[in-house]
Formats: sequence, C-alpha cells, structure tokens
Amino acid sequence: MNASDRPVHRRSALRAGAGAALTAALATGCADPEAAGAPAEPLTHPAPKRQAATSGAHAPAPAPHRIPGQPAQIDHGPRDRARVALTFHGQGDPAVARTVLGAAERAGARVTVLAVGSWLDEHPEMARRILDGGHDLGNHTQHHVDISSMDETRAYAEITDCAQRLRRLTGSIGTWFRPSRTQYATPLVQRLAARAGYPHVLSYDVDSLDFTSPGAAAVTRKVAGEIRNGSVVSMHFGYADTVAALPLLLTELDRRQLRAVTTTELLT
Repeated sequence: MNASDRPVHRRSALRAGAGAALTAALATGCADPEAAGAPAEPLTHPAPKRQAATSGAHAPAPAPHRIPGQPAQIDHGPRDRARVALTFHGQGDPAVARTVLGAAERAGARVTVLAVGSWLDEHPEMARRILDGGHDLGNHTQHHVDISSMDETRAYAEITDCAQRLRRLTGSIGTWFRPSRTQYATPLVQRLAARAGYPHVLSYDVDSLDFTSPGAAAVTRKVAGEIRNGSVVSMHFGYADTVAALPLLLTELDRRQLRAVTTTELLT
C-alpha cells in the first residue's frame, strides 16, 4: 500500500495512543546529559529461527536510477512538499527491526532501510520483509566500517559486496547507497558508488542520535525540532529508544501534516 492510501482514521488512532506522551517529550528541556557519551549496545532479544531466503517467487526489487535535477549526493528532498523520509541503518536484532517496521506500517508510514551486508548474511529474510512492507531497501556497505579511511580497492569491495547480497536476495542492488560511519561520502566514495551502479549517494539533514541511547523523549525532541518539508532523517534499528520514540514521532508528523514516505517517493 502506498503511503498516500493510508486509512483516514490514522490520526485519531495515533493520537489516542501517543499524544500525551508526545506532549511531555516536547515540553522537556535539553537531552539527557549522558546522551553525548559512548553509544549503548543495541537492544537484543532472543534470536528467532532464521528462514531461508526465497526471492524466486518475487519480481526483482526496484533498481537505482538517476533522478533529474538531484545532485550526486542527496541530503534532503523538495522543501515545497509536506513529505519527509525516515531512513534506518539496517543492523541489529531483527526482532527490533520488525517492531519498528510494524509500527511504521500501522501508522501508514513507509521508510527507507539501508542494510548492512553482513546483517543480511545473518538474517536474509529481512530483505524481503522490508520490501513486502512497501519500504525502500538500499546498501549500507558490507561490514559497516569507516569507508572514508579505506583505499579505493577496499572501499569499492565494501560497496559491491553488499550490492551482491542485495541482488542475490532481491534481484536488485538496492535503490540507494549510504556510506558507513559518515554523514557524507568523500569524492572517492561517490565515484566508487557510481561505478557500482548507484547514481546518487543518500545522506541526511536530520540526525536523530538514537544510537547514543539518550532516551525516547530526547530522540523525539531532536527530530521534531529539526524536521521540515523534504527532510531525510537518520535513525537506526536495534535500539530501545528508537522503538519507543517512533510512535511519538509519527504522531508529531501527523499533527504537522507531514507524510513519512520512502526516499523514492520523496524525490519523485
């Protein structure tokens, strides 16, 4: 289901469940003092039994394509439309990822997941779960290491190894590429991404800092205070604060009449 087809009763359902909590979150002052400390470990649950990936019964996933008028490195979409893109770094406990995806879908939102290749190796079923939910799926390198510090050969391998996983699981190298451990790709990484088949590198203009585990209220305040038309928000699977903050954030977006859509829809 496209984001524009979401049920009209979404606002009342969301506000009933999260409106009061959102008010408290936005009314609080600064983030927790410990928010700037070392990132907490991702939230974990007992690992579910893995299923074999079966991509043969599905049509190939969408492939990357050049978007006219957009730069090689994109950090936001059009500012004249009430749409935003929530993007998630795909790594961590798949049970938490499913919870985040389910919360977005119940709210009529669609997101973009930039998956780490080694995560897909361990949880291949997540590729199809993301696509079947109507979300964008992209490449976030094979091992999520500092790609900016690598030489050309190693950096290219980080991009193409993940692309190969995505192609094997979905029939496509993924719609988007985002470099690991950095907000912006270096000129070298941009060139390597283009060589690998990605005409655009996806950055962001709002960083939720959810990976620092500052608390759900702080994550909500950070994003709500910076998001605007066309924003691309960086978030992460695998953290308790992300799970708790998402319903509050979606309620706030709904209050502002901002639609959470895939990056593809944001830019086209």
